[in-house]
Amino acid sequence: MHRGKGMKFVGDSRVPGMEFRKPNVPKDYSEYPGKTEAFWPNFLLKEWMIGAVFLIGYLLLTVAHPSPLEGQADPTNTAYIPLPDWYFLFLYQLLKYEFASGPFNVVGAIIMPGLAFGALMLAPFLDRGPERRPSKRPLPTGFMLLAIASIIFLTWESVANHDWEAAEAQGQITEEVEIDTTDPGYEIYSASSCISCHGDNLEGQVGPTLVGTGLSPEEIAEIAVNGIEADGEQTMPPSFEVGVDGTEEDLQVLAEFISGLEAE
Repeated sequence: MHRGKGMKFVGDSRVPGMEFRKPNVPKDYSEYPGKTEAFWPNFLLKEWMIGAVFLIGYLLLTVAHPSPLEGQADPTNTAYIPLPDWYFLFLYQLLKYEFASGPFNVVGAIIMPGLAFGALMLAPFLDRGPERRPSKRPLPTGFMLLAIASIIFLTWESVANHDWEAAEAQGQITEEVEIDTTDPGYEIYSASSCISCHGDNLEGQVGPTLVGTGLSPEEIAEIAVNGIEADGEQTMPPSFEVGVDGTEEDLQVLAEFISGLEAE
């Protein structure tokens, strides 16, 4: 063979070799202003890291400051006043009005909230104009302001008209105290009307707990006979009538029994 005319191997460019393969790593867009970065794994990994930090922070916060709990639920206590969270107070207040309560409860619980949230879902389809200024969109702006004003008004009315002292007293968790049911004072207590409001163990149901009141026997006897008045209204009716529920001596025994109860 002549020089230069021998057999030659020609590589096929359609079959790339190992030296032509690129690693499966996304491009670095930091050198290109205005460009975005790869969603996986760059962007998603950063989001996961930030989310994990906040999640751990919330978990530590809930461990350090647990949610306050009320007393054990009692389905037989019809005097209990339930209260929803603050963001549902406007619906809670709505159900107090005659047109949305009682036989019309479905109006306040389903129909009116359903219409409001349905209108919110239909808002992008009903208002399809290109204008972005509120002054150029009178109907959506007016409905939005009306909804915000209604929610603020109903929330305020619910807060202003709620008996917060009674709600705090009825949900208060008290330490269990061993009651001596053979004590003469307890026998007088169980035979009076006090037990219907303050419970068998004096832990409080409709009324507050009678354990650890810090009151003297004289003060307790005065409350039992005359009740409690606040701002011209009687918040606790008289519960012991001398000559009907017992004698003066029975009242004194009852007052000393309640005054001597202390939380452990």
